Amino acid sequence: MDKFDGIIFDVDGTIWDTTSVVAQAWNKAIDENFPNVKHVDSDILKGQFGKTMDVIAQNLFSILNKDEQKILMDKCAEEEQTFLENTTENLKYDGIYEVIQKLSEKYPLFIVSNCQDGYIPVVIQKNNLGEYIKDTECFGVTGLNKDENIKLIVKRNNLKNPVYVGDTQGDADACKSANVPFIWAKYGFGHVDQNSCFAQINSPKDLLEIL
Repeated sequence: MDKFDGIIFDVDGTIWDTTSVVAQAWNKAIDENFPNVKHVDSDILKGQFGKTMDVIAQNLFSILNKDEQKILMDKCAEEEQTFLENTTENLKYDGIYEVIQKLSEKYPLFIVSNCQDGYIPVVIQKNNLGEYIKDTECFGVTGLNKDENIKLIVKRNNLKNPVYVGDTQGDADACKSANVPFIWAKYGFGHVDQNSCFAQINSPKDLLEIL
């Protein structure tokens, strides 16, 4: 299908699943800074990933005030970065590297995420995606919601008909607001209204059939 001139990827739940490693990192930050906060686990994080960092902090660290929530989230992000840089686990979804490699021969590829600043470079480095991803944007850099960051990528790269691949209803809603078709990665973390989707995939390799 040649109607698209670019593919924008989400990260967590679409390219890889870091929740087990991130849970360890965040719990370390919690223990060292605010041990009265409940620990997180992989399932809890899967329910939060895709939201902006301030919303996650409010949801998970509600017993803290706003300033304390930000302090703890910043500490979590620091530990997360260290844990992810040092892990030897293969966290990417089966086939995603080969799919991105193949799609890059036909389309320019991009990443837009609600993550913190510094996270996307780790994603790209750990998964050897540097030569395939043309541009990225995230909440941690701009402070903007995902729909606005999608619009920035579209504008910066002069895209006329891009498509977004993500795994949550928040991704679908952002795409609707940005007027970009949405492909639901059903293997990820979220549940999505099927009426929100241009298409659905059960594994990364399904993208090759759609695109």
